[in-house]
Amino acid sequence: MAIIIDDKTQVLVQGITGKQGQFHTMQMKAYGTKIVGGTSPGKGGTTVDGIPVYDTVREACENHKIDASVIFTPAFFAKEAALEALEAGIKVVVIITEHIPVHDEMEIMAYGKRYGATIIGPNTFGIVSSGQCKIVIPPNPYFIPGSVGVVARSGTLTYEIVGNLTAQGIGQTTVVGMGGDRIVGLSFVDVLKLFEEDPETKVVVLIGEIGGDAEERAAEYIKIMTKPVVAYIAGKSAPPGKRMGHAGAIIERGKGTFEGKVKALSEAGAKVAELPFEVPVMVKETLKS
Repeated sequence: MAIIIDDKTQVLVQGITGKQGQFHTMQMKAYGTKIVGGTSPGKGGTTVDGIPVYDTVREACENHKIDASVIFTPAFFAKEAALEALEAGIKVVVIITEHIPVHDEMEIMAYGKRYGATIIGPNTFGIVSSGQCKIVIPPNPYFIPGSVGVVARSGTLTYEIVGNLTAQGIGQTTVVGMGGDRIVGLSFVDVLKLFEEDPETKVVVLIGEIGGDAEERAAEYIKIMTKPVVAYIAGKSAPPGKRMGHAGAIIERGKGTFEGKVKALSEAGAKVAELPFEVPVMVKETLKS
């Protein structure tokens, strides 16, 4: 069983005619994702590898049942694209775009709550239900079906850790990228709750990083989880006050430190790896026990 998306999910690609939109549409389609349409203002009536392109999301929804949308538009147009999808009634919106202004992100989240939609991102690598549906940008071979749920803030670390899990024959139920910005849709706790309820997920991997308090809040929920959690926190050597890749990965006023996050997760009962390659070893041991 998957969370949020599955093999029946029908997907719309916003920005499908752009370079990134076209490339990743082909990758998602090759994985088995049901891409039913795309949008690109002014290019309605054309196709991308047989996929119909529409001028607006509303027009696409009139012609197809659409469960999820993935946004590849430039940052300047991302808010408009997200709001258009939400107003059309799409309940899962994945925003790959980075460098979206904070005020635009705040407005997107407010609209998401108003429409009761799930927003993943912005600045996310996406979400994949292994073997069923892939709305993400990492290479297809990384994801194989299994019993490990993965939730992360960092994309690059997720590729490394999930790739190592797959190399050792450890598959995943669902892999979720929360996004690296300060304002994002799903939180660690939101996803942990879904994994806790998912009967197919036996172990959860949490990939965090310095900055903010998302991992500390996750630790509070982990205390009451019945499923084991293996965690890895990036940024051990990052100096205070310096951004590390993501807008959310910055230590301020002594909060969001590596030591504080590791302490909170360890005290909550999670196994915390010191290095990324240790995660698959810990997961394998946990699955055996």
